[in-house]
Amino acid sequence: MMKAIVIDRFGGPEVMKVSDISKPEPKDDEVLVKNMAVGVNPVDFKIREGQYPEVKEDKLPLTMGREVAGVIEAIGKDVTGFKEGDRVFAMIGADGGYAEYSRVPTVHLALVPFFMDWTHAAGVPLAAHTAWQALVEYGQLEQGQKVLIHGGTGGVGHFAVQFARVKGAEVYATASTESLKFLQELGVDRAIDYKKEKFEEICKDFDLVIDLIGGETQARSWRVLGEGGRLVSTLEMPDAGHPEAAGKTGSRFTARPDGLQLAEIAGLLEAGQVRVFIEQTFDLDQAAKALDVIANQHVHGKVVLLV
Repeated sequence: MMKAIVIDRFGGPEVMKVSDISKPEPKDDEVLVKNMAVGVNPVDFKIREGQYPEVKEDKLPLTMGREVAGVIEAIGKDVTGFKEGDRVFAMIGADGGYAEYSRVPTVHLALVPFFMDWTHAAGVPLAAHTAWQALVEYGQLEQGQKVLIHGGTGGVGHFAVQFARVKGAEVYATASTESLKFLQELGVDRAIDYKKEKFEEICKDFDLVIDLIGGETQARSWRVLGEGGRLVSTLEMPDAGHPEAAGKTGSRFTARPDGLQLAEIAGLLEAGQVRVFIEQTFDLDQAAKALDVIANQHVHGKVVLLV
């Protein structure tokens, strides 16, 4: 048996229970990871509230969490490239992260950088995958291009700013007044205070906008793009019928796990080109409190549960 944070219905913090459940058994192409720390993400809040389309009531009861870091304890019979005792991290599916153990397909796994502690390792996979895929796969960002990142201080945003710099882009990002210093620490070329400034009056003829906010912010973002510019969102599909959208493209995506991609990101971490920032840590049984921080505070970087 193992301890896990389980929901059997959708709702607020009260639906999250510390439960004793059976330790999972890895399938032939999977490993069993003994979790040392697990990441907390906004998608976890959406899943708990029943707002995530891929998780309906037929998936309940559900062990929450999608981002793990730990030690391989057992391997399936078809596993190659990994062994018991390896330090690994991964983004996983919509079930199984807030727990003492998780089973993970090997195609989602990567080795944790040798210098990295568990707290920082757990803050990487889902957020970094999302930022990388937004910029590189959907945004097709190239050296010398200009990118605007909305919400540049959060888990995904702080990776997106750093990845864009690695790619050689000119990076602008929005944040609240209180968060501008953190954006500057990340190395943005221009930190925009969304409370006092209108980003569309500052940014002109940009190649790419990464939208991590949605709503009116997304709609106004069409104005900053030049001909052929791309608007990429993790939240809602941009309105192609918007008057400012002509000659531009919009897309919306959900991040997917990819072990090879995560290994590439691990290389950037090892080289010191990218850093992980941790806002707060909580014990596993404080998961509801951690989600409250994610939902209601301006988080700089990541929130992590210590298992």
